[in-house]
This record gives sequence, C-alpha cells and structure tokens, in this order.
Amino acid sequence: MSDTALPAIDLFDAIYTARAQRRFRPDPVPEELVDRVLDAAIRAPSAGNAQNWSFVVVRDADQRRAVGALYRKGSDIAAAVYAARDRPAHLTEAQWQGMLRGSAHLWDHMGDAPVLVVPCLRQRDLPARDALDPAWRDHYEDERAYLDRIRSASIYPAVQNIILACRALGLGTVLTTNHLRVEAELKSLLGIPEDVDTFGLMPIGWPERPFGPLSRRPLHEVVHFDRW
Repeated sequence: MSDTALPAIDLFDAIYTARAQRRFRPDPVPEELVDRVLDAAIRAPSAGNAQNWSFVVVRDADQRRAVGALYRKGSDIAAAVYAARDRPAHLTEAQWQGMLRGSAHLWDHMGDAPVLVVPCLRQRDLPARDALDPAWRDHYEDERAYLDRIRSASIYPAVQNIILACRALGLGTVLTTNHLRVEAELKSLLGIPEDVDTFGLMPIGWPERPFGPLSRRPLHEVVHFDRW
C-alpha cells in the first residue's frame, strides 16, 4: 500500500476509538503496514534520547503458536487473579463480563493473530559511582532507584504510537503483559539477550469487532487541579 493510499483519520478520532482488540480475522497483514506501524513507534520520545528500544516481530506460524502457548501459561495466573478481583465500580456487569470474555479468548488464541510484536528495552545502567562529581556520589543508590522507576517511560510512548498507528491503518491491537510471568521462557524462545527486557506483547491483525467509541470515567473523577 503506497502512502497516497493510506486511510486518513483525525488524531482525536484515533484516540477516541482505538478500542482494545482481542479477536482477529486470519487474513495476513502486509509487511509494509507492519513497517509503517513500527516506524511510528520509533518516533516516540525516550529518556535522554537513548532510543534503546527493540521490537521483536513474530510472523512465522510455528513461532506464533509457541509464543501463544507461553502466553497461555502466564495467563493461567491472570485468570486466577481476575476470578478473585471485584468488578471496577465504573463498569457495568455486562461490560465487566465482556472484558473477561475478550481476555479469555485472547489467552487461548494469542498465537492465531497474524502478527505478534514484543516491545523491548535494553537495560541502561548508571555511570560508575567514581565517575560522578563527589558531591553527588552519596545519591548513587537513590539515582539507581530513580532509573528503575522511570525505565518504562522510554518504551510505553512507543507502544501508544503502535496502538494509534494500527487504528489509523484499520488494524487492531492490544497491549498485554501476561507473558511477563514466564518472561525467561519467552526470551529464550525468541533469542532476546539477557540485558534486554520485554515490556509487552501486542497481537496485530484485522479486527473482528468495530472500533470505539471508548467508555471512560468522566474527567471530574480523575483530574485534580493545583493539588490532590
């Protein structure tokens, strides 16, 4: 598909209708569209402009099934947690049950999605303590804790770009993290280096369900002005 043939969609339309998609048609996704989505991902900001991200794209059917099996294994724990969790107050019972059904479907069918994307981030350590100005060396461990706290800020903006780019192209996706419960096995399967961490698993395909509109809690419940 050439650039001139790409669909036009307003940014706010994409934001307001990028519903989480967990059911996909089996139709293949052209490689050109996957490249377009990932090129949007790397336009996101990253801490210190390090751009220390990587993206594993899984298209081979056998490999997708293997990833899906590991995801199912991690999702067994998620299922137990959801079974014990109360319904969020802002969701109706129908909405809650619909989300649970959609999640359960994905747990069983992750490997059926035409494309799987694993957003990754290479670990970025601090300079040696002795390399710091002496006045700041006493803060070294605090700085390490800070670095651990903010790491995901260098990959999740790219993930959001993937979500919006998919929506603009008519593709569906969802961010899920159940695989983190068996991350070592997934990294071994995909050959991901030891110093690289995964931050999500995103199935991509042509969605069975229509997009949006999204239902969200009203602003007055979540926004605080000047102080909490």
